[in-house]
Amino acid sequence: MLIAGPNLTIDRTATLAELRPGEVLRFERVVVTPGGKGLNVARAARGLNAPAVLVGFVPGETGRVGAGMIAREGIALRAVPCGGELRSTAIVTEQGGRTTVLNEPGPEVTHAEWEALEAAVEAALAEHGVIVCSGSVPPGSPDDAYARLAALASAAGRACVVDAAGVTLARALAARPDFACPNLAEAEEVLGAAHGRQPVESAFDARPRALAAAVALVTRGAHAALVTADAAGAALAAAGEPAAWLPAPKVKAVRNPVGAGDVLAGALAAALERGEPLREAARHGVAAAAASVESATAGELDAARAAALLEAVVVEA
Repeated sequence: MLIAGPNLTIDRTATLAELRPGEVLRFERVVVTPGGKGLNVARAARGLNAPAVLVGFVPGETGRVGAGMIAREGIALRAVPCGGELRSTAIVTEQGGRTTVLNEPGPEVTHAEWEALEAAVEAALAEHGVIVCSGSVPPGSPDDAYARLAALASAAGRACVVDAAGVTLARALAARPDFACPNLAEAEEVLGAAHGRQPVESAFDARPRALAAAVALVTRGAHAALVTADAAGAALAAAGEPAAWLPAPKVKAVRNPVGAGDVLAGALAAALERGEPLREAARHGVAAAAASVESATAGELDAARAAALLEAVVVEA
């Protein structure tokens, strides 16, 4: 698969007893890794033995360092230079299990720099059956950034999966992507039903809300939609078919829930590229996402564990 993940980052995953705003705190442990939703998708593809190439911006000195870290992970990266420096993301996990994510916006990119990324994507499309447009885009990117990539995919006869939020997702829907797979908060924001925040854990009413959002995304233009609601599961809708619910299987322990939605997108795309039917591809996505939360690093998963969890993912009407 081809992955457009423009807004790479450096993840600093830290643990402490309790996050108390307004106080001076010391982390107990910090792990520094390259990150970004697109990279998490690429990690998932690697874990599932699905060939993948990631296209993303590598700004400044920190971008070159990040690209080197990505290469050492064995991820194929087609790096697009741009001005500024690579952003950072702080992922704070408390002993009680609560996780807080602090995202920087990324470097300001020019029109020419975005066009260079588009050209890199277009040049690579012939080598892949599915493109995943994943995550945020840096400031300065066009509002229709992923709509433009979806149009390139359509012109090349390739399937397009969009996992995005805000105006980027809204404009992408107008390009009628094959698949939209935002989380519930992202979907409801685009549909005008946002609750004002994006929690890491699902609410008690996640299932009916996710089902309604998936159907609405298809109405807005996507051929199919899979709306994730973290530990609750995911809602699947497709044009001309009844909506369905895929409950998430029980896991042994949650070590890091961040990136589970990215793993779902990667496993979904890998299954679609293999020619799996829609519902079966969605099952693979949900199982892989569940397996990934048992890993300490975002995007990582054990393929054997995902295969075992697949048996527990039953599509419900």
